[in-house]
Amino acid sequence: MTANQCDIGLIGLAVMGENLVLNMDSKGFSVAVFNRTTEVTEKFAASRAKGKNIQPTRTLEEFVGALKKPRKAMIMIKAGNPVDQVIGELSPLLEKGDVIIDGGNSLFTDTQRRCRDLEGRGIHFVGCGVSGGEEGALKGPSLMPGGSREPWEIIAPIFRKIAAQVDGEPCCRYMGPDGAGHYVKMVHNGIEYGDMQLICEAYAILKDVIGMDAKQLAETFTEWNKGDLDSYLIEITSQIFRKIDPETGKPLVDVILDKAGQKGTGIWTLQSAIAQSVVISTINAAVEARVISSRKDERVASSKILPQPKPRKFKGDRAQLVDAVRNALYASKIVSYAQGMELLGAASHQYKWNLNFGDIATIWRGGCIIRAKFLNRIVEAYKRDSDLHNLLLDSYFTDIIEKTQDNWRVAVSTAAQHGVPVPAFSASLAYFDSYRSARLPSNLLQAQRDFFGAHTYERVDKPGVFHTEWMESDQKPAEKRAEPKEPARRHAGE
Repeated sequence: MTANQCDIGLIGLAVMGENLVLNMDSKGFSVAVFNRTTEVTEKFAASRAKGKNIQPTRTLEEFVGALKKPRKAMIMIKAGNPVDQVIGELSPLLEKGDVIIDGGNSLFTDTQRRCRDLEGRGIHFVGCGVSGGEEGALKGPSLMPGGSREPWEIIAPIFRKIAAQVDGEPCCRYMGPDGAGHYVKMVHNGIEYGDMQLICEAYAILKDVIGMDAKQLAETFTEWNKGDLDSYLIEITSQIFRKIDPETGKPLVDVILDKAGQKGTGIWTLQSAIAQSVVISTINAAVEARVISSRKDERVASSKILPQPKPRKFKGDRAQLVDAVRNALYASKIVSYAQGMELLGAASHQYKWNLNFGDIATIWRGGCIIRAKFLNRIVEAYKRDSDLHNLLLDSYFTDIIEKTQDNWRVAVSTAAQHGVPVPAFSASLAYFDSYRSARLPSNLLQAQRDFFGAHTYERVDKPGVFHTEWMESDQKPAEKRAEPKEPARRHAGE
C-alpha cells in the first residue's frame, strides 16, 4: 500500500483496538496501525491482519505518512497520562484540519482540556465513547462521539458504517461539544454497573431464598429474556448459568470468587452526580457493592463473628416470588435509567452540550453492553416529551411502576427477612418512595441544623427564612425572622 492511502489509522493494538481495526477493514476501509511495542504490531500483521487492507507501521512518522488527508488517527489505549503522551508525540506530526479520536474510557474533563488545546492549534479532537466489549468492537459497537461538528462530519462516514445497526439505523450519533461523548459513555457505564448489580441481586434471592440450582436459574433467565427484560445482560446471564467447569464438574459460576473489580468509570459517575446534586442511588449502591465484595477476607472473618438471621425455609409460593423478583428487577432498572438520564440532563445544562436523550437511547439499543428492548420505550418517551425531567413521569413507565410496585416491595422485604443483601433493589425502591412523596422528614433535619448551627429554615404557612433560639427561656420569643444579609453561624460539624 502506498503512502497517504489509508482511510483511517489506529494506535493501540490491545483487544479492543485489534477488533475495531478488523471491523473497519470488513466494512471496506483501509487502516494503518501502530503500537508502541513493535512486536505487537508485527504479530497482528502476521496473524489476524494478514491478507487484509491493513498497513502495519513501525514509527508514528510512518503511521502519519500512511494516512489520507485530512488524516484521521484513532487512539485506543489506557486512559489518563498515556493518552496525553501519545497526543504529545502525534500532534506535531499532523497538520491543521487533521483529526485525533480518543476511543478509550477517558475522563470527560480530560477530553474538554484536550479539545481546547488541540483545537487552539487547528487540530480537531473527538472524544468518542465506545461500548460493546470485544465482540461489539469486532461486529459493531455503540459509538458516542463528542467534539466540534466539523471533525464529526469528517469521521461520520466511517463511524456510522462500523457501528452496530438496529432497524437499519447506525448506533452512532453526534452527542455534542468537547467532552459530551465521553460523558455519555461514563453514564452508560454507571447504568451498566446498576444493571449488573440488579441482576446479581435477583440471582441472590432466587438462589439463597428459593434454592434454585444453576439449571433452574438458566431456565428462569432465558424465560425473562423473552419479555420486557429482553437484553444483552440477561441473555449472557442465562448462558453463564449453563457453563460447567471442566475441572470440578460444577457450574462454573459457583467456583468463581465473589470479589468484583472495577476500572473507575462508576466512581467518576458518582463524583459527577454529587457535584451536580443529582441522586443516582442505584448506581451508587452498585459501586459500593463491588467495593464491599472486594473485601473478601474481611467478610469471611466477619461471618464467623457477626450474628446471622435465624435460618428460615421459604414457605411461600415459589412462582409468585419469581414473579416478584422479575418485577423488582424491571422496576429498579427503570429507576436506574431515570437517574442516569437525569444526570445527563444536569450535565447537558451545566456544560451547554444540548444533549438529545432520544438519540442517546437510540444508539444504546445495539452494540453496547446495556443494549435492551427496553430502550425502545425510552426513545418513545422522549418522542412524547423531549423535555421530560424524569423517566418515571412518562405515562408508560408510570404504568409499569404501578403494576410492579407491590411485587417490588415483596422481593425487597423477603430478601431482608432472609438476610440476603439487595442494596440496589433497596436503593431503587427508596428513591421511588422519596420521589413520589409530597412530604419527607427533612423538616426535622432542618430543625436539627438550625438547633446546632443556626442554619435557618423556611415554614409551610408563611414566606421567609427563620431561626429559632431553641434553648431560650419561655419568657423570650423563640422564633425570629432571619436577617438575609447576616451570615448564619456555622457549626464545626457541618
